[in-house]
Amino acid sequence: MQKNISNSLSYLIIMLCLISTASCNKPKPPTPSPLPVPVPAPVAVWDVNALRGAWVTNVASTAMDSRANIKACVTTCKAAGINNIFMVVYNNARTCYPSNVMDTVVGIKIKESFAGRDPLQEMIEEAHTQNIKVHAWFEYGFASSYLNNGGPIIAARPQWAARDVSNNLVVKNDFFWLNAFHPGVQDYMINLFKEVVTNYNVDGVQGDDRLPALPTTAGYDTYTVSQYMAENGTAPPSNHLDAAWIQWRAKRLNSFLKRLRTAVKTIKPTVQFTMSPSPYPWGLTEYLQDWPTWVDSAWVDAIIPQCYRYNITDYNNTINQQKTYYRNPAVPFYPGVLAKVAAYTPEDAFLKAMIAKNRSVGFKGECFFFYEGIKDKIIFFQNQYPYIP
Repeated sequence: MQKNISNSLSYLIIMLCLISTASCNKPKPPTPSPLPVPVPAPVAVWDVNALRGAWVTNVASTAMDSRANIKACVTTCKAAGINNIFMVVYNNARTCYPSNVMDTVVGIKIKESFAGRDPLQEMIEEAHTQNIKVHAWFEYGFASSYLNNGGPIIAARPQWAARDVSNNLVVKNDFFWLNAFHPGVQDYMINLFKEVVTNYNVDGVQGDDRLPALPTTAGYDTYTVSQYMAENGTAPPSNHLDAAWIQWRAKRLNSFLKRLRTAVKTIKPTVQFTMSPSPYPWGLTEYLQDWPTWVDSAWVDAIIPQCYRYNITDYNNTINQQKTYYRNPAVPFYPGVLAKVAAYTPEDAFLKAMIAKNRSVGFKGECFFFYEGIKDKIIFFQNQYPYIP
């Protein structure tokens, strides 16, 4: 009996030890790893002096139709990160400010729908209160009219008309053209620029794909032919695409640009003198625009080629091509980006990709054509622009 008790006690002690040992060997739950410290998003580095522009028009837009609309336009641009507005001041033989120069030529001081107002002065006042610069954009340049057989300028000054090899008025894409080589035409355009710089506190003035420009079919008027013959002893080639003939005319436009710059800077040295030409070399062979020479010679304070494309492959190719002709980094290069035309606006991803391409090649800003596209995509601009790497 005692032996059985002893055996039972021994068995109990052994079982207790086994239980204790099993409990001691039970794996412990793993110690949780510390949560990773969140890495802050990189702070976007932005050149505050870089241009973030928008063209504001009086066509396909109501932005200039009233002072209230101008104020709303400026407020939208500010929200979108725009710091430079390029407001149209001249198109289709009309000015968007009261102009004595225009009154002298066509007898009308301002576009009829703006009578009693001064949209340019209104824009300057509203934009400057928001720290946005205003550039007077001479949209039509040497184009006299859209359709209308040359419009009131050629009606008043028929000797100013550009002529082709058959002595017809020069028309391209339904635009009629003045003869950009005629001294009267050149003085007229310079006087418009001088009038704006003298009378308004503009931050800049701008020509575009029509200034200085002229279709290569032009140059066969009496004045230009006589100038060419005096220098070369022969009539100009009948082939308007003859390389030497193109260069002769392009150099004439280059000389005009230099003269225009001097006239503007003499009045106000600090005014920004910018041009927004067609891409090179297409712009040379179609419109006699030689923007690489303008930049190489520092005749412009910034160059804004119109790199308007509808897919990223074409846009990238255009930017890469234009950069090969950009040789003077002292003159900033800002691509013109298409933000709207008719019913078309680029998708957000495409717009972002174009801006990213600009940054990747070292272009720190851009200018958008035109304001209505920015207004249509204000959420995109508020959320992402200009902080796109």
